[in-house]
Amino acid sequence: MRMPAGSIRYYHRYKKTTETEQVYGGGWLRWTYETALGRFALWLLVKRAFVSRYYGWKMSLRASANKILPFIVEYDMDVDEFAKKPFSFKTFNEFFYRALKEGARPIAEGDHVAVLPADGRHLAFQTYDATDGFYAKGQRFDLAAFLGDPALATEFAGGSMLISRLCPVDYHRFHFPVSGTPGEPRLINGFLYSVSPIALRQNLAYLWENKRMVTLLESPVFGRVAVVEIGATMVGSIMQTFVPGRAVVKGEEKGLFKFGGSCVVTIFQRGRIKLDADLVKHSAEGLEVYAKMGDRPGGAI
Repeated sequence: MRMPAGSIRYYHRYKKTTETEQVYGGGWLRWTYETALGRFALWLLVKRAFVSRYYGWKMSLRASANKILPFIVEYDMDVDEFAKKPFSFKTFNEFFYRALKEGARPIAEGDHVAVLPADGRHLAFQTYDATDGFYAKGQRFDLAAFLGDPALATEFAGGSMLISRLCPVDYHRFHFPVSGTPGEPRLINGFLYSVSPIALRQNLAYLWENKRMVTLLESPVFGRVAVVEIGATMVGSIMQTFVPGRAVVKGEEKGLFKFGGSCVVTIFQRGRIKLDADLVKHSAEGLEVYAKMGDRPGGAI
């Protein structure tokens, strides 16, 4: 089973139900990626950084704060978990990359248990080769292009992959999936296509044509782990808040995205993690799984 055309279905891990995503800007996305005129606009303007920078700038103006309460109401957001009251945000962008109260995202216990790096809709593949054909028949994931380093791709060959897609409504800070020592993040510049399934059904290569940042995390339990944040349309920037070379614990904040939908991809070396059965099962059936940062995606082998 593949994702039905024209809609985005996902499995809610906590409700144990299959639901249809309320897509922010869904009509615009479908026009841009599914029509000839829209694809021309995409080629000419939408994918280019200055468009997203302009929109990010608008979301940082004081007037943008007027969008906050309607957004909260439309998407039925839980304001009780916010570290600040909704009225205290001075701009929409400040609200967008908001912090949460301590304890709002419990961290799965156990030294041999990893955690999801972000809130969102997740895909889990025990080997990254299983991603082939997921979004559209014939599309293959190019690990070397994605990591921007053929030698690194060889090191992670046959490894496990977790794709965590954040929607605009989600909490937009990302966290370390395991404990260890992170290296310096490496920027790979690129375009800013959408990473919504609506777009990826047309071209999976958007994942490795987009701007992204690669951080290698040395873990005493999980070995070397690659954590990759992907920028997307209307994402103003990817901001790293950690200190390279300083040991971190799983669940510790790594950074944040400014306005827009985004994606975090976590790649484990072969034979280092056993991904949880429910994530793998639903991913194989063509369904992303909604779950929150701090929940477990699997444990060390």
